[in-house]
Amino acid sequence: MPDIYSLYYWPIPFRGHFIRMILAHVGARWDEQDFAGMSAFKDRAVSELPYPFMAPPVVHDHGADRWLCQLPAIVMYLGRKHGLSRDPDSELRLICDASDILLEITRGHGAQMWDRAAWAVFRDERLVRWMMLHERLVGDEDLDRGDGVTLAGLVLSGLWHTMVRALPELRPVLEGQAPRVAALADRVAATPRIARMLATWDDGGWRYCAGEIEQSVLDMLREDERG
Repeated sequence: MPDIYSLYYWPIPFRGHFIRMILAHVGARWDEQDFAGMSAFKDRAVSELPYPFMAPPVVHDHGADRWLCQLPAIVMYLGRKHGLSRDPDSELRLICDASDILLEITRGHGAQMWDRAAWAVFRDERLVRWMMLHERLVGDEDLDRGDGVTLAGLVLSGLWHTMVRALPELRPVLEGQAPRVAALADRVAATPRIARMLATWDDGGWRYCAGEIEQSVLDMLREDERG
């Protein structure tokens, strides 16, 4: 019988796909909320929350009756429970890297919108350096050995495949700066269960992180294309 979870996160890729990829890979079943349901869940009084948390994602493991919040804690829990973890220290480092990158690409989760000068520095310096760091890590730790579907591979795919799938203008940058990362991320995303899950996100709506900050990123990418 499959493990059953509830995932409380906005119906967008962004942080959610790290968790969805793991759940899909292990054959778990899970339910999610729509935007209205998530808003109502998040805005409950602290005394009415089923588990104390500040912001999603939140996961409820029904079989263990275990609640977790914070993306690194959720990913590490699922990795241990489902036998995906090989090197917890390195895996935690990767998910913390991912959290930093998501913070950067959204300018503090929408605290500011992008302007040309700031975007150019991020795109050409910060983002490229992150890609190169992960390329070095994949090589040094041989993270792409075998099929690559370990917790580390799932985290890298959740980060980089999700980004370049939603923002394809960044794919040439990833493939140019971190070809092993790009290949590993794509290989994990192409495994049958994950591919089926990802196919359900091809029907429109928000591409990546939603809202004004997503529009700000898209505006910068369009300006990049126009030169």
